[in-house]
Amino acid sequence: MKHIDIYSDGACSGNPGPGGFGTIIVYGGIEKEISGGEAVTTNNRMELSGAIAGLEALKYPCEVTLYSDSKYLVDGITKGWAAGWRKNNWIKSDKKPALNPELWQKLLELLEVHKVTFVWVKGHNGHPYNERCDRLAVAEAEKFKNSK
Repeated sequence: MKHIDIYSDGACSGNPGPGGFGTIIVYGGIEKEISGGEAVTTNNRMELSGAIAGLEALKYPCEVTLYSDSKYLVDGITKGWAAGWRKNNWIKSDKKPALNPELWQKLLELLEVHKVTFVWVKGHNGHPYNERCDRLAVAEAEKFKNSK
C-alpha cells in the first residue's frame, strides 16, 4: 500500500454559521489541495468534512496518516466513540443522539477501505500544513459569508 499524508482543518464563522474545510494530500513530494464549505454549518461538521474529502480523493486503498487539530475528530475515532455510537444506533452513552451521524458513518466506511492513523496537532501553533489548511478553510467560509 502507498503511504499518504493528509492534513485537514475546518473553520466556521459563528457556530453555526458559514463554514469551510481545507485539506492537503501529500504523496511523493506532490501536494493536492481540496476545499469546500457550506452556508450554514458547524465547526465540527467542517472538521469531519475535511477528513472525509481527503480520504474520498484517494483512488485505491492506502495507508494514511491523517493530521488534524480537531480533538472531536481524532478522539471520535481513536477512542472508539464513533464506532460505539454507530453500534448503538447513533445514541451516545448519555442517551442523547450523536451529532453528525451521516458524516461519522461516511468516515467509518472510509476507514474500512484505508488503513488510517490519526494524529492530533495543536492548531494555530505554526505547523505549516495545519496553517495552510486553516487558510483554505477560512477562505471557503468567507465565500459564504460574503455571498449574503
